[in-house]
Amino acid sequence: MACHGVKTNVRKRRGGKRDLRKILLMGNPNVGKSVVFSRLTGVRVIASNYPGTTVGYTHGLMKVGEEMAEVIDVPGTYGLEPSCEAEEIALQMLATGDVVINVIDATNLERNLNLTLQLLEKDIPMVVALNMWDDVGHRGIHIDLKRLEELLGVPVIPTVAVSGQGIKELVESIPAARAPRRPPISHDERWAAIGSITEQVQQVTHRHHTWLERLEDASVRPFTGIIIAAVVLVGTFLGIRFIGESLITYVLDPIFEYLWTPVVLFLSNLLGGSGILHDILLGNIAAGEVNYIESFGLLTTGLYVPFAMVLPYIVSFYLVLGLLEDIGYLPRLAVLMDTIMHRLGLHGYAIIPTLLGLGCNVPAILATRILESKRERFIAATLISIAVPCAALQAMVFGLVGQRGIQYVAMVYGTLFVVWVVLGFVLNRVVKGFSPELLIEIPPYRIPPWRTVLQKLWLRVHGFLHEAIPIILGAVLVMNILYAVGFFDVIADFTAPVVTGLLGLPKEAVVALAIGFLRKDVAIGMLAPLALTSGQLVVGSVVLAMFFPCIATFVVLLRELGTTGMLKAAAIMIVVALSVGGLLNLIL
Repeated sequence: MACHGVKTNVRKRRGGKRDLRKILLMGNPNVGKSVVFSRLTGVRVIASNYPGTTVGYTHGLMKVGEEMAEVIDVPGTYGLEPSCEAEEIALQMLATGDVVINVIDATNLERNLNLTLQLLEKDIPMVVALNMWDDVGHRGIHIDLKRLEELLGVPVIPTVAVSGQGIKELVESIPAARAPRRPPISHDERWAAIGSITEQVQQVTHRHHTWLERLEDASVRPFTGIIIAAVVLVGTFLGIRFIGESLITYVLDPIFEYLWTPVVLFLSNLLGGSGILHDILLGNIAAGEVNYIESFGLLTTGLYVPFAMVLPYIVSFYLVLGLLEDIGYLPRLAVLMDTIMHRLGLHGYAIIPTLLGLGCNVPAILATRILESKRERFIAATLISIAVPCAALQAMVFGLVGQRGIQYVAMVYGTLFVVWVVLGFVLNRVVKGFSPELLIEIPPYRIPPWRTVLQKLWLRVHGFLHEAIPIILGAVLVMNILYAVGFFDVIADFTAPVVTGLLGLPKEAVVALAIGFLRKDVAIGMLAPLALTSGQLVVGSVVLAMFFPCIATFVVLLRELGTTGMLKAAAIMIVVALSVGGLLNLIL
């Protein structure tokens, strides 16, 4: 028997089976909604995109009484009057739910009640989770829970999601969820009601700021904010490199060397050591040794590159990104960078995928989903593909170009930075569409629970493995077949006049440019035996960095931008790479 106030689930599937009751977690961004979700569902979660969009959400299962229910972490929204795609999706998902858990930041009651009152106007049972309850006392805020519950007409449960406080009571309150059916009111009337409720239930007493609050303020001031951002970004970059390289050196390289190499050599002997099938599957294996970077086989380079070269940096980037997100620093960095990024047709949040690109362009392109308009996603993805070198490419630039002197490395990075800025200005004026203003809630600094950070890391890594790896392997297979039948030799002969005339590089460099579509770092390594001058090496490195992205990034571009968007981005890459390369050739 259903409890009073809760809709009985009558939705039926084919075959007569009932759908699970849907419990929607709704609230403003940065109110701890995802942490509440993690507490309710544990590890039984699935990350998805809303049909027809790039807006992501997470759903999982929990037990309510004796029945299982589906919990959906709805994209954060400030109200039910959508101003962006994520808020439109949140409104659509509201129509599919049976119960709403409205998660509120207890330290910012007035701002959060706007969504709460709009939800109360809908005919759907609701419970309010008054989250971050531990910070209320720290900030000198006193809230009358009983009076707030009377005024809202629904259960109000204080919670501290990071520690699990109140989560049991929240689950037990779900059967008591109520739908007060408040009559719709105007925008002005709603804010007047919010003011009246806040005045009746909340009192704020004076207290001195804590050191964390002083750090919060310093993080968004122009002078101190830039210093803090520089320290954080340098520390982040060093930490990511350390974690990624440690995973490669101490975990993945030994796995390939001691466990996978014997399998590859066995297959090589089985296939006779040569032949088209051998070259496609295993590549070039000389003297019984496997060079996983240069062999170009599907089961050698095809597995080593995504798993041993890309995945470690994805793990390290997403780990650090999750920490910065949950600590509360990223919204402050976005606000600090907003003015600069708007000059490039983006808003402050675009700095996040840009930073990701310094590790690997694949998760960086995927991260452009956080941007609200198609115009922003196109500009950000194009700039990342052209002017943001991945970690593997950077390692080769430092290793090869750095031998000629640090000034030549500075030339490569300086050129890419200038291109990033200038091309951003141009795209901002040329690409049609809009760039919305940055309207985000800035949460207080908090120490996140490791359980939540690691769960978010697993979801993101699993998403990469699920989405990108099968496509990458398929694309590598196609590239290897083309390479085996001599397709790249034809391309090399056809493009030689441009390479030698415009870029001032020897004809042999054409092969490196063609291989760059498969692996940028390997392509730069192929420039080493060509006896290039320092100027030619700078030109070759810059052109390779800006030319077609590696095949993994190219596939993700196709997935995120669509065929038309990908072709436009590719055309921009060709024009800019050849123009900048030709200009550098004249200068150097």
